[in-house]
Amino acid sequence: MSNTTQAALWMIGAIIAFTTMAIAGRSVSAELDTFEIMLFRSLIGIVIVLAVASYSGAIRTIRFRKLRLHLLRNICHFTGQNLWFYAIITIPLAQVFALEFTTPIWVMLLSPLILQERLTGLGLIAALIGFVGIVIVARPDPTNLSPGLLAAAGCAVFFALSAIFTRKLTRTEGITSILCFLTLTQAVFGLVCAGYDGDIAVPSRAILPWVVVISVAGLVAHFCLTKALSLAPASTVMPLDFVRLPAIAVVGMVLYDEPLEVLVFAGAVLIFLGNYINIRHVGRRVQN
Repeated sequence: MSNTTQAALWMIGAIIAFTTMAIAGRSVSAELDTFEIMLFRSLIGIVIVLAVASYSGAIRTIRFRKLRLHLLRNICHFTGQNLWFYAIITIPLAQVFALEFTTPIWVMLLSPLILQERLTGLGLIAALIGFVGIVIVARPDPTNLSPGLLAAAGCAVFFALSAIFTRKLTRTEGITSILCFLTLTQAVFGLVCAGYDGDIAVPSRAILPWVVVISVAGLVAHFCLTKALSLAPASTVMPLDFVRLPAIAVVGMVLYDEPLEVLVFAGAVLIFLGNYINIRHVGRRVQN
């Protein structure tokens, strides 16, 4: 089996995991708010990360250096994840996923400010194409602009910041340290935000399996994506990630009676095109 075929299979796993996490998020939303979801997801994540690290021997590599950068990265991720959970509860899933796909565009635009990476003319064109796609998906007018749409658009920005700070961390920190600090700090953030009013809902027996699914699916999705990128170039892998959009649109239609909107798909095509142009451009620069 070729590396490209293996990468495609890993991406199928990532698509299934991301879709499953969205379904699970909706399933628990009747009992838990987004902060409570993040709290219990992170607590389960701590157990999983420490268990895997202990089994693999990687627990000895955990070092808590660059705490300020870890904290900044995890605040961005926590904010983005809460906005994502709020969005999947309040607007059609296809719209959430389409707007989430703008994360690489935000990474490209914000990297020069934070990482001092050069932004090229072709990169600006790619970003412009992507933002036209955003406008088509969001249709920003007083009748269509909802808190859910703003949350979906905002989560992409915070996921981009999280990715940029993760890139800075990986220059000196191991992946086990990053994941361990992520789950620990997000559990604290979730506890503070969920418990500020003195009332934290505990998952009932009916939804507890879904809470576990959210935690496991999130870790599996990112593992599958990372594995795929290790086997094939980003220009090959990332277009496969856009299969998530039709997949989640069908799920939304079947499970939640959400309409299949042509404009959402049209906007997503432009967002994909902007991302693809940037990925190909970056790939050529690396080769040169």
